[in-house]
Amino acid sequence: MTSFVVTYPVSDGTSFDADYYTATHIPLVREKWSQYGLTSATALIPVDPAAAYAAIAILEFADGAALDRAMTSPEAAEVFGDVAKFTTIAPVAVRCEAR
Repeated sequence: MTSFVVTYPVSDGTSFDADYYTATHIPLVREKWSQYGLTSATALIPVDPAAAYAAIAILEFADGAALDRAMTSPEAAEVFGDVAKFTTIAPVAVRCEAR
């Protein structure tokens, strides 16, 4: 199992639409990348408005090759292009392996 953890760190002047993120973006990720081995996509929204992150996504893939296929797929442009519709924050992503 390979995880792709995407964080949205808050800084002055940034915006983030959590409703769009959870209702539209995460379902888009599921729709476009399940065919490449995405097994789960979870959006975490902090309950504390002063949190350091606006959101954290945990995307689970069958393995590293599945993540690579999703990231280089024709659908990746649509997934990445959707980010500008809900935030001005540059996402920070980390590829992780479960141990």
